[in-house]
Amino acid sequence: MKIIGIGNALVDVLTQLENDNLLKELELPRGSMQLVDAERAAQIQQKSKGLKKQMAAGGSAANTIHGLAKMGMKTAFIGSVGKDETGKFFEKDLKNSGTIPMLFYSGTASGISNVMISPDGERTLGTFLGAALELSADMLSKDHFEGYDILHVEGYLVQNHELLETILKLAKEAGLKVSLDLASYNVVEDNLDFLHDMVNKYVDIVFANEEEAKAFTGKEPEGALNDIAAVTDIAVVKVGSKGSMVKQGGATTFVSPIKARLVDTTGAGDLYASGFLYGLANNLGIQKAGSLGSLLSGTVIEVVGAKFDEAKWEEIRAKARNL
Repeated sequence: MKIIGIGNALVDVLTQLENDNLLKELELPRGSMQLVDAERAAQIQQKSKGLKKQMAAGGSAANTIHGLAKMGMKTAFIGSVGKDETGKFFEKDLKNSGTIPMLFYSGTASGISNVMISPDGERTLGTFLGAALELSADMLSKDHFEGYDILHVEGYLVQNHELLETILKLAKEAGLKVSLDLASYNVVEDNLDFLHDMVNKYVDIVFANEEEAKAFTGKEPEGALNDIAAVTDIAVVKVGSKGSMVKQGGATTFVSPIKARLVDTTGAGDLYASGFLYGLANNLGIQKAGSLGSLLSGTVIEVVGAKFDEAKWEEIRAKARNL
């Protein structure tokens, strides 16, 4: 099977905080994703100057597609980048993973996500979308999705209602299953009615952590799982160190986490989706798909950022074969 992703094409600037004081100073709610303009993005960079940083191609859906490609799936990614070094960095990362870039290019600067990592591993995002924001409904056609089996879309795109609905409609017209990651609790809260409508009409698989699930349903994890499963084919609710729950039809599957040393939660949900969708695409069953999600998400939280080296991927692929 072939999987295509669509989302904000971003490069992550990962900053390791000494404490959460800077988040308060910058008025960035801990654990949230806040959109910032170029001026605010520059302020974040200036005030975090001197702290340990690294750069990596990112964006939620792009992280998921990267994980799928490294697991051996045929993948592509749709997004918009600037005609700058940051955009070139993002495109090169896609190609290096074996993903087909389906990128639009803009004169606007490429998007950057300032990922602030607290000492306990929680991440808070101050995201300058830049060129990523210029991806629009009129750029897309059914042809972009033809030949693929699954579309994975990030919930961050919900802030452009016309774009998200067009993506979902075109994917369904092309015969794809649609997978949606709810992305962030505050994004869900701000677009609740529209999200409910989109899930009801078009979405086959929903991924949510417990905060996002509560924002979507108003309920705690098990109740939220039941409510989401009532409006989509497969509902996945991740509950951190307690693992995850998956419901399809009337059957609920509980998936244990792997033992891991928490360093940074960046990419944990994205890589869970990689493992789960890999299992689903290869007809491995819900339990194994969930276990693959746990394997990838548990591995990524042990490093800073959402990427790891080829040696680690070899280790993951070997473990996956033995699950």
